[in-house]
Amino acid sequence: MLHGGLLRLPTDTRLPARPASDWRGRFAVLAEQTKDARLQAYYRAGMPIGSTPIGEVPLMAMDVETTGLNPAKDGIVSVGILPMSLTSIQSSASRHWIVQPHVPLADESVTFHGITHSQVADAPKFVDILDELLAAIAGHVLVVHCRAIERSFLNNAMHRLIHEPIEMPMIDTMELEARLYRNQPPPSWWQRVVLKKQYKPVSIRLADSRKRYGLPFYKPHHALTDALATAELLQAQIAHRFNPEMPLDDFWC
Repeated sequence: MLHGGLLRLPTDTRLPARPASDWRGRFAVLAEQTKDARLQAYYRAGMPIGSTPIGEVPLMAMDVETTGLNPAKDGIVSVGILPMSLTSIQSSASRHWIVQPHVPLADESVTFHGITHSQVADAPKFVDILDELLAAIAGHVLVVHCRAIERSFLNNAMHRLIHEPIEMPMIDTMELEARLYRNQPPPSWWQRVVLKKQYKPVSIRLADSRKRYGLPFYKPHHALTDALATAELLQAQIAHRFNPEMPLDDFWC
């Protein structure tokens, strides 16, 4: 049912028990272990403690565009980041980089994200933006839609370029939507046979998730636009399903 332009969602904000993540302690350890000066500075910037209310946490929406969906063989072609909180989005502080991937840019991927061969030919390599990127996200919890993609591609890029992994806490807006819908049972025999109710799994893709909250459609597959779309989605999720006073441990992973 629609109410005020928004889909009426369950108001029960209780979440399944989740193991606490001591990212502050982990960052202190990593700052001593890592050899790369850029990574040391990133880890030394620290992280909030898990009991911090989500409404008080420094957040950074992020999206990466890639040459394909296989982190083992595909590469990053663009990165977009956007500082945010639950009440504001700092568009003036956003950053967007197009970078040369370490593999050839296929025609199919050009059609997908619109980044051309000439653009990547004149672009810096990922390692050349690493100082700026890590400095910008330092001290922030990243907000992404599908952390498996962002985390895998970023980690593989770090392994390949500086021979060290990177660990970063993330809040995944796709996973937050999945918590609402993953346990919904399919229609019963009575509903399917008598009421002719069809079972259609709920999509938790970015555009479909935004639509449920009455958020506008944005053309996808531009890193900065998708970062903005993700930032707005998290704000809507917290406002309508959760609570700004809930601890960070309920959200990050």
